[in-house]
Amino acid sequence: MKTVLWQGGWATRLRIGSGLVLFAFAFFHFINIGLGLFHTDYLHGMQDARHVITRHDVGSIILYAALLIHAGLALYSISQRRTLRMPFSTGLQMVLGLLIPLQLISHIVQTRYANTVYDVNDEMGYIIVLMWPSYAVWMQSLLLLVVWVHGCIGLHMWLRLTRWWPKLVPYLIGLAVFVPTFALAGVLTEGRRIWADFADPFLREQYIEHYNWPSPEDFQQLFSVKDNALMAFWVALSASLAVFAIRKLWRRRHSVRVKYAQGPEVVAEKGMTLLEISQANGIPHTALCGGKGRCTTCRVIVEEGGDQLPKPGEVEARSLAAVSAPAGARLACQIRPMAPITAFRMFRSDGARHRAHASQGQERQLAVLFLDMRGFTSRTAGQLPYDIVFLLNRFFDAIVPAITAEGGVVDKYMGDGLLAVFETADARSSARAGMKAAIDISLALQRFNQQLETEGSPRIRIGMGLHLGDLVLGEIGAAGHAARTIIGDTVNVASRLEAETKTLGCELLVSEELLLAAGYDGDMRQVRPFDLRGVTRPIPALPVPKAADLNASVAA
Repeated sequence: MKTVLWQGGWATRLRIGSGLVLFAFAFFHFINIGLGLFHTDYLHGMQDARHVITRHDVGSIILYAALLIHAGLALYSISQRRTLRMPFSTGLQMVLGLLIPLQLISHIVQTRYANTVYDVNDEMGYIIVLMWPSYAVWMQSLLLLVVWVHGCIGLHMWLRLTRWWPKLVPYLIGLAVFVPTFALAGVLTEGRRIWADFADPFLREQYIEHYNWPSPEDFQQLFSVKDNALMAFWVALSASLAVFAIRKLWRRRHSVRVKYAQGPEVVAEKGMTLLEISQANGIPHTALCGGKGRCTTCRVIVEEGGDQLPKPGEVEARSLAAVSAPAGARLACQIRPMAPITAFRMFRSDGARHRAHASQGQERQLAVLFLDMRGFTSRTAGQLPYDIVFLLNRFFDAIVPAITAEGGVVDKYMGDGLLAVFETADARSSARAGMKAAIDISLALQRFNQQLETEGSPRIRIGMGLHLGDLVLGEIGAAGHAARTIIGDTVNVASRLEAETKTLGCELLVSEELLLAAGYDGDMRQVRPFDLRGVTRPIPALPVPKAADLNASVAA
């Protein structure tokens, strides 16, 4: 988990660390403001408690160092970008981050700086009176929202790959909406109360004396400091953009020309992969695995300049061999043109640009369950078709709720069998859902067989194969008539495991990979390898006479 959270270079770690410090400060600051909704004493009481930390020498150094480091790294990242094309969430976070100093500088100058230099008592009341009822209160409210949204996006982008974060997101969304709403309600409530007091000449004088209100000359100096600080920010931002422009011009001079057959001709930076060049220039280029070399959908035929490219590496060579790629075929995500080339894209994503994102496929590691009814042909011999359909529907009505109750989905029905996938947050939860569903199916079948016996009908036996592995979920079929399904070796393994249960005379054959992912702590001594037809490697699996027998271990 530590590797996931803190991976990256020193700049990334500093940005995350400083961002966490600032996010914590903003969170408690906004909660502090929201207490104005209840009583002024609560508002000032929490502010005094916060100042014990933030106004302490050590706390101040940490806070303002985090602020300068975070802002500096943001400007540095702008200067080091290769292109301003980026995902919407990244672009939104960057724009919001650049908007923050425009109001934050004024806020810091009128509070901390005024307190330090002019001994102003910068309680919440002073800040609210200073803004009320001018447009400043709306600008500071906008600052509150910008800071909060910027921080929430950063936190989500940092933690989205962990196992536990997706589970908490539905609850955290409510918290993310509550915090700024609570703070704004506190501002409005306290603002109306204190402004009503300030309208009383007697109370007004007391407030001015209590806050040690700055003189007009002091305010003039504060405004001057604010203007100088804003000018410094604009200079720093301009310098970052200038570095970005200079680096881009330099890279243009060290660029390569790429011509797409049946497409445009572009000039791109050397060092980028052909897929990155396509994406940076808005050229449609299919890449289902996201450019990881795990599929061949980005492959191209290099018509000219192929002799200037390095030979395929191990990953690229293995992928090309798997699809028997012709001579001149290369993976766009693996080649980095250093000399002019002409490339033909074998799969054009713009030909189906009106399809949903799901049609492009999504790679996941999930549990797959393959189930089949035993002796169905002999059992239904001589029966009327309507009777067969009636039996099958009763059978599926009995067992399918056990699948859907664990978040599973029946991908397809195949006569007297089915294929189900458990699309949960991660591999572990998917594996556990698959095991629990297999157990519940066995229990449901026992109840259904008891009902059949009371009707004088023979019992039903089943076989199940359960496996965990990589597969692709996507829409398969002609545009407008595509059904969502799953594809991959995992499906084949689950099907072959189910077929083995016939020979073994057991109800379930579950792969060792799924057992380990699910945290199964039962007896693993019966696990043995199976050579399955159409599967290149032996698959260790555990035969289970009755799937319901797994219940005790899973519950533990």
